[in-house]
Amino acid sequence: MTRKVLVIGLGLIGGSIALALQKAPETKIIGYDMDTQTREHAKTLNIVHEIVTDPQAVAADVDIIIFGTPVNATLVWMEQLKSWPLKNKVIITDTGSTKKLIMQKASELRELGITFIGGHPMAGSHKSGVLAAKAHLFENAYYMLTPLAGEEIVHMAKLESLLKFTHAKVVSVSASEHDHMTAVVSHLPHVIAASLVHQLGEENGEYPMTRSLAAGGFRDVTRIASSNPVLWRDITLQNREELLTQLEGWEKEMTRIKELLTDGSSQAIENYFSVAKELRDELPISAGAMYTPFDLYVDVPDYPGVISEVTGLLADEAISITNLRIVESREDVFGILVISFQSENDRERAAACIQQRANFETYIS
Repeated sequence: MTRKVLVIGLGLIGGSIALALQKAPETKIIGYDMDTQTREHAKTLNIVHEIVTDPQAVAADVDIIIFGTPVNATLVWMEQLKSWPLKNKVIITDTGSTKKLIMQKASELRELGITFIGGHPMAGSHKSGVLAAKAHLFENAYYMLTPLAGEEIVHMAKLESLLKFTHAKVVSVSASEHDHMTAVVSHLPHVIAASLVHQLGEENGEYPMTRSLAAGGFRDVTRIASSNPVLWRDITLQNREELLTQLEGWEKEMTRIKELLTDGSSQAIENYFSVAKELRDELPISAGAMYTPFDLYVDVPDYPGVISEVTGLLADEAISITNLRIVESREDVFGILVISFQSENDRERAAACIQQRANFETYIS
């Protein structure tokens, strides 16, 4: 019997899930998006097996419904589900970055006999929309599930048996645990990145050259500030309690740094950076809560044709690159050439290739 999956919301996340799940045997992926052009692109690119213009009309015939929608939109869809004709034992899940409010709404669905298991694939891209969707987006990333207390094992097993085709690491946590952890490693860093960019903006009037110098480490540190403002507005509001707690901790940390600077102890300041370096170096180099491109820094000398030389070596070994940029400011960076790859394996192969054949120093941040 063919398993039918309905994906509502065919942006980067929803589209990538749809593509990944097409690898599941005897599974039909049906897609819907409110945007007409997105539906057309999804159909043209075979993101799904079938496109529909009214998800409610097919809801009674699908086994699993996945919301690839922004968190506030998901709450609206969940409310509409209460009046939909649904298949017996259908399982519904989402992909949102916050979970407490969504799982509160899931409790209302449970009272109606509807199974909802919260989900959050913790991967992304610097691009958005269905045109950026790719089947391997979630490979080796964490896929967090947040079931309600007492959720039946059979329901969890049914959903996990489908999600395994994303090749993500599926783990289960409570909604409160999820929102606390993502506040620490994702939501707070987004706020900090945005605040640093705002601070840079204040410098434009008196020190306009500062913006040019920001092409180095500053650009990398604040990369996530380029994320979708509406998406992050909703995430920030839904997880504001956890975020406020984290900001209080951040203020204490900034006060600590101010005290170190006021005291002027060189040893204390060195120790501060040493501990930070040790902790940072222990972090896994893999997909996490925030989008992490598979970047390779290459310290190349400045002579004509050096970039062509490097890309030619990669082409010889059939290693594809997704992006290439030259860092004009070398401050706080480990190489003037930054090459992005589709996977960690491609990056490792590229590093070995460049070191062996060109003897240029490479670094993974």
